Amino acid sequence: MRHLPLDSADEEHLVRRTAKGDRAAFEELYRRTSPWLAVRLRRRCADDQIVAEVMQETYLAVWRAAGSFAGAVTGGSAVGWVWTIAARRLVDAFRRRAHHAQPPPEIAFDCAPVAAAEDEALSVALGDEIGDALRDLAPELRAVLQAMVLDGLTVRETAVLLGLPEGTVKTRARRARIAMREALS
Repeated sequence: MRHLPLDSADEEHLVRRTAKGDRAAFEELYRRTSPWLAVRLRRRCADDQIVAEVMQETYLAVWRAAGSFAGAVTGGSAVGWVWTIAARRLVDAFRRRAHHAQPPPEIAFDCAPVAAAEDEALSVALGDEIGDALRDLAPELRAVLQAMVLDGLTVRETAVLLGLPEGTVKTRARRARIAMREALS
């Protein structure tokens, strides 16, 4: 079997090679995805120590579980798979921290909108009408919608991530859906 050169292989191919124990493919996957992943995690948590732990746990999980990646067969992407692992590790880190003590003040539970490349790309991909409707949502509704819909987190995981009671997450998710429906009708 002939392998593509690492610099021309897509991320899915790199994950598949990682599953076979190819350390160079794993290193290339890390090189490509870690800067983006760190930025995305820092948007959800201002504590650099937690972000570093989550990054380490994420890539350890990627190395160990690369063989379980289903990929395009299930409509997923390698980058999306890595993000899902990282988001769940971040929620776990918040849970561990909550069990040991109150979160330090430097943890950002700020739901204020921050202009980011992923938001702009989403807006372009969804079109002006949906992008405008998302931008018009109250920040607290947008944060819940982003965590549950875009990041694929459960109500419980979203509650932990945003530091909210589960009931509040459910209410905000319902309000966000209603607001989106009204804006798009």
